[in-house]
Amino acid sequence: MSKKNQHQDPEQSVEQALNTTEHFIEKYKKPLIYTAVAILAITAIGFAYQHLYRKPLINEALAQTFVAEQHFRADSFAVALNGDGNSLGFKQIIDEYGKNAGEAVYLYAGISELQLGNYESAISYLKKYDGDDVVLQARAICNIGDAYAGLQNYKEAVSQYMKAANLEENPLAAGYLLKAGIAYEELGETAKALAAYEEIKTKYPQTVEGFEIDKYISRLTVSTQPQQ
Repeated sequence: MSKKNQHQDPEQSVEQALNTTEHFIEKYKKPLIYTAVAILAITAIGFAYQHLYRKPLINEALAQTFVAEQHFRADSFAVALNGDGNSLGFKQIIDEYGKNAGEAVYLYAGISELQLGNYESAISYLKKYDGDDVVLQARAICNIGDAYAGLQNYKEAVSQYMKAANLEENPLAAGYLLKAGIAYEELGETAKALAAYEEIKTKYPQTVEGFEIDKYISRLTVSTQPQQ
């Protein structure tokens, strides 16, 4: 067999490839068109959802949240939670907008319920908070502890307080350790309470809690000394 027959002419190869491509397109023309149309439709739906639905929904939610926040800052927790008749409260905002209103609505709602003594509802809202700010994360966890303390579930309360205190880069850890110590005392676990107070004295001596912690330590130390 000659080399001429073994190797196809390049022009013939290109022509054959084009013919094959044209044949493929002709054969699958409808499915290809449908696929292209589907891709365009999905893209259009995604764009419309983001710009015509979700973005306006977020802006509407934020506008409602602004009014509720004003009531919250004025310590009008019932109004902040339930609304004032003209604007929505955090409870309705969560029901209507969910996380489109931002993670903070769960923190606001939880604290409002806590202040109103609705401890179970407070825990439910606070556990849904999932913000990125470490300080607010710790505060949410501490408030869960406060709600459990309100329910006299001191075992769970101390667990939450210690979790909040151990959250990294937490500037309010001393306050959470103090609450943990008090909860330990309620459980009758004096040694653990003392350990929490000692941690404040060692790690956070310049905090408000650090300046006052000696009286807590002295009280427990005296109470645990054997009677003569």
